[in-house]
Amino acid sequence: MDGSERPIAVIAGASGFIGKAVSAALADEGYEIRTIGRSAEARWDDPHSLRRAVDGAEILINFAGKSVNCRYTDANRDEILRSRVDTTRALHEAVGSAANPPRIWMNASTATIYRHSTDRPNTESDGRIGEGFSVDVATAWERELFVGALPRTRRVALRMAIVLGDGPATRMLLSLARLGLGGTQFDGWCPPHRRYRGIGARPTGPTRVPWYRTHGRQKFSWVHVDDVVRAILFIRDDARLDGPINIASAHPTDNRTLMRTLRRVVGAPIGVPTFRWMLEIGMWALRTESELILKSRWVLPETLTEAGFAFAHPDLEAALRDVRSREHAR
Repeated sequence: MDGSERPIAVIAGASGFIGKAVSAALADEGYEIRTIGRSAEARWDDPHSLRRAVDGAEILINFAGKSVNCRYTDANRDEILRSRVDTTRALHEAVGSAANPPRIWMNASTATIYRHSTDRPNTESDGRIGEGFSVDVATAWERELFVGALPRTRRVALRMAIVLGDGPATRMLLSLARLGLGGTQFDGWCPPHRRYRGIGARPTGPTRVPWYRTHGRQKFSWVHVDDVVRAILFIRDDARLDGPINIASAHPTDNRTLMRTLRRVVGAPIGVPTFRWMLEIGMWALRTESELILKSRWVLPETLTEAGFAFAHPDLEAALRDVRSREHAR
């Protein structure tokens, strides 16, 4: 087909590791890729360029937002929220004013929107929304996506679990295992702080950091980056799917099993167990937060499974070995 017939995909946050994978997959399918960013053809500070970018596009996907792999200082907290809500609001205005808006808009979200759960999994139909900083960010993000009427555009919030691939979470976990620090990570008492307090117009949760006696059994919901890409293409092609959709393997694990599996994958003979107070020191040195590995995320992909989606990477160890083999191939 000639250039005028190529479908258009608009991708915000295309420079991140998920955005790169999705962009490559859509380009392989023949899409013309338009990006949004500081040096792209469409810029966040230029509403006219945003409208031009989405007008006539078939698909809009937004991965924009400051990484949560940082310390939750007041400045970082504000930027994590702003970078998600403001970009989604700008896209909403662009789609609403476009003469030919995209037929589908998929916006990144997070499985962290659900509560710390050890008693039962969370699905789209019966999951319970949590509270505190990360949840408030996620709920504000999704509110901005779903507010108002966009009758010609199907909207989907991609509630992604921890994505295994060439990203910061996977690199951190593999590094811990290689260094002999890949033992079970125990939640429990830690020095009190206020970094996880609620934020935004509707802050929720306690002011002080919560902690739980999980004994290393906190749940770990995950998904391989290839399955994120495949799920996005599947959702694109199934007009029945809209609203929040969990992007997570149907086989979550727990922290003990995760760390034991990581040790096998990297060939580490030992893994030192870590208690919360010890982990807080390490996370301070790494300039990140212990919540990323201590919150019990127990999420199942009910909507995708019922729609007939089959995961290419259903097994955790095989998924981690695949990620590691790609790391060695680079």
